[in-house]
Amino acid sequence: MSVDIPTLLNQNRNKIIQLKIRDNKTIRGVLQNFDIHMNLTLEDTEDISGTEVVKLGKILLRGNNIITISLPEE
Repeated sequence: MSVDIPTLLNQNRNKIIQLKIRDNKTIRGVLQNFDIHMNLTLEDTEDISGTEVVKLGKILLRGNNIITISLPEE
């Protein structure tokens, strides 16, 4: 059974997701909203790419910058 991406994202609103984005960065945050272009609004976002976690707060991430999305395990 396959599930489309909007359904998966809807099911994971208000949950922490992890994203690999361009420039070889990894961020994680609480998914608040998204649109048809995969633009995401995240809260409590952190850049976890390096040895030090950098707090970013609330961000709007353009969909064309996203390489992968990791959803929480249930």
